[in-house]
Amino acid sequence: MEYQVSEKVRESFEKLTGNEKVQKALAFMEKDHENIVEKQIELTLIPSPTYHEEKKAARLLEMFQEEGLTDCHIDEYGNCVGIRKGTGGGKTVLVEAHMDTVFNLDTKLEIVREDGFIKCPGIVDDTRGCAVVLSTIRALNAAEIETKGDIQFVGTVQEEGTGALKGMKYYVEHHPELEASISVDGDGYKEITYEATGIQTYEVTFKGIGGHACMMFGKVANPLHAAARAVAKIAEFRVPSDPMTTFAVTNFHAGSFEAVHAIVPEATIRFNFRSNSQEELEKLRGRIFEAIEEACKEETDRWGQDTITYEVKHICDVNAGHQDSHTPIVEVSMLSANYLGCEEPKLGNGGSTNCNRALEAGLPAVCLGGGSDYDIQAHTLSEQFKPEGAYKCCQQALLVALLCAGSEAADSVIE
Repeated sequence: MEYQVSEKVRESFEKLTGNEKVQKALAFMEKDHENIVEKQIELTLIPSPTYHEEKKAARLLEMFQEEGLTDCHIDEYGNCVGIRKGTGGGKTVLVEAHMDTVFNLDTKLEIVREDGFIKCPGIVDDTRGCAVVLSTIRALNAAEIETKGDIQFVGTVQEEGTGALKGMKYYVEHHPELEASISVDGDGYKEITYEATGIQTYEVTFKGIGGHACMMFGKVANPLHAAARAVAKIAEFRVPSDPMTTFAVTNFHAGSFEAVHAIVPEATIRFNFRSNSQEELEKLRGRIFEAIEEACKEETDRWGQDTITYEVKHICDVNAGHQDSHTPIVEVSMLSANYLGCEEPKLGNGGSTNCNRALEAGLPAVCLGGGSDYDIQAHTLSEQFKPEGAYKCCQQALLVALLCAGSEAADSVIE
């Protein structure tokens, strides 16, 4: 079914894109493209694994200051912040991208240009998002556009892995003045993420007495066997495809080579499960821990000599989130994709992005940057970026930000 937008939002969008200053800003983004790519490369070559974003934050802060943002600072959590003040009467909007990557501090970061691509770990996810944030600031300045609402430009920390979007969580929780949020994660413009996939990750350690593999056989229960029983039970689960729901045991650790002839005193598993439905997420959590309880009891009963217990470490928890697909910020994002040349923009109805935390905080929110025309090979050492036409993601971010904050060209569509 064709996506339809409200007449009110369409009229605001047409008014915005018909404005001379807005057209000047869009044209500037295309002209400034190579400069932004160079800034992207500079930031990419600064190692910034999750929990170690300090150096990239420091350089991004300098870039914010160079562009004339006010109140530039690194907040208590490590997020890099700069404000572009509005004239009043608009909405306060967050435009952000995360600074961390999935690569270790000692990962070789080298720019390789090949077949129209720029290749380097972290070149897209999400250094390109940071570059889009910079491009948006520069275009607003070049076209001398004054927004009515303040725009808070932020490079966030701890988005990836066990960071679990906590930099964004901290920021939105500490800025109740925010009225809309735009995340940029990637280099595309044809797919808009407007919902949040819920995520839970746990570590469970099974414990027993342990002992010699032969002499203690039959005298003690085996924590590793209990863990294996639990994994086998979980592996047999069936989950719904709609709403999208997944699970995986991702780590299994026990014993050592030196103790190859020992019954281990403990064994640890880690598991991750996700769903676009919070109800399904909680239901799956209950099933998983029921399987763990059963596995411990079965291994204990099998030998009858001691009791297998377990300890739980909660690694991360992100709620599933939903908003109407015709929320104005979503309609504006879809219109902008269409305006920039995508005939059939796609709605991404889930995902693990900083948009999750904005929705959790009750903000109208989108994550832009999806819908690349090629495989960026994210989270691999072969990650690649295609500069050709990439300025369109910048243009989309600009258009959405303007229609959220409001300007002399068109009032905010945020209700």
